[in-house]
Amino acid sequence: MIVQLNRNLVVVDTFQMRRVTLEDLPTVVDLLNACAIDQNGVPDVNENLLESDWTRPSFNLADSVRVAETVDGRIVGYIEVWDIDPLPVSNWVWARVHPDFEGLGIGTQLMQWAEQRLQKTLTRVPDDLQVTYRSGSKSTHGPSKQLLEDIGMNQVRYFWRMVIELDQRPPSPQLPPGIRMSTLEKLGDLRAIYRAFNDSFKDHWGYVEQPEDKMISEWEHWTSTDDEFDPDHWHVAMDSEEIAGVCLCRRREWEDPDMAWVNILGVRRPWRRQGLGLAMLHHAFEKFYHLGKLRVGLGVDANSLTGATGLYEKAGMHVAREFHTYEKVLRSGRDIERKTL
Repeated sequence: MIVQLNRNLVVVDTFQMRRVTLEDLPTVVDLLNACAIDQNGVPDVNENLLESDWTRPSFNLADSVRVAETVDGRIVGYIEVWDIDPLPVSNWVWARVHPDFEGLGIGTQLMQWAEQRLQKTLTRVPDDLQVTYRSGSKSTHGPSKQLLEDIGMNQVRYFWRMVIELDQRPPSPQLPPGIRMSTLEKLGDLRAIYRAFNDSFKDHWGYVEQPEDKMISEWEHWTSTDDEFDPDHWHVAMDSEEIAGVCLCRRREWEDPDMAWVNILGVRRPWRRQGLGLAMLHHAFEKFYHLGKLRVGLGVDANSLTGATGLYEKAGMHVAREFHTYEKVLRSGRDIERKTL
C-alpha cells in the first residue's frame, strides 16, 4: 500500500505493536521529539526524563507501554497507560504518532489497545465507583483532537501553559506578616512538603485522596532521577514551624534551557487570600532572574477552582499554549473526584 502524505511519500505494508525495554529508550525519544518539533517547533524529551518515567516504582513498563513498529523495524507510534494510583478511578493515556505516519490508523489502534488494557484496572476499584480515562491534545493539533473524538472521548477541560519573560527584575516578594521563606535544602523534610502540597491541592479539579506512603515513594523517585532537580529551588513558606504554602520549581523546562519551571504552587486554606501565592511566585521569579533565566513557565487548569489563572495573570504571566483534555467513562458509578468547591 502506498500512501501520499503531506510531507513525504511513505510506503507502508503493515504495522505491529510490541512491548518496549530500556534498550528502546533512544529510539522512542527520537520519535517523541519528531512529534514535538512538528507540533511546537522544538524537541521536548530527553532520555533522562523518559527513563525516569519508565522506572517509576509503581509503573510496569512491560504492561503499560506499547510501540507501533513498521515491518522494517522503525518505531512510528507510542502509547503509555498511567493507572498507577492505588485507587485508579481516573487514569491517563498518552500517545504519539510520527507526523509522517498520521492518518493511517496507528493512533486508533494504539488507543484501542489502551482501552482494552484498562479493563484490568476496573478490578482494582470498588464496583460502585466510576472509572474513567483521559487523554489530551494541543488545541491546535487537529489530528489528535479528531482521533480522540472519533473513539468516543469528550472534551472535559482545558489547560494552559503560562509564561513570564524575565526581561526586567521581578517585584520583590511581599510576604504576609509572620511568613518566612525556606527550602527543601534547609528543611530536609520531603514528607512535610508532600503533606502541605496534598492539603493545598484538595480543592483542585480531579483530586482523589491517595495513600501517603505510596506518594512519598513516587516523590523520592522523582527527586532522585531528575537531572535538573535542585532542593534549593523547592521553596517553602513557613509560618513559625508550619508550612503555609509551597512553590516547587525546576531549574529548566524540558524544551527550553532558558526557561525555569514551576512544577507545583499551592497555598493551604488557612493562608489563602493574603497574597502568599503571589509572594511565592515573585520569590521564585527573583531567584531565577539572578540565575540568568530568561523566562519562567507553569501549567494550570484554565478553569481552576481556586482561581489560579487570575493569580498568574496578576503576576505578569500570559497564556502561551492551550491543551484540551478528553475523557471517556469506562464504568459508570459514583464519581469521587473533586469537581466543585
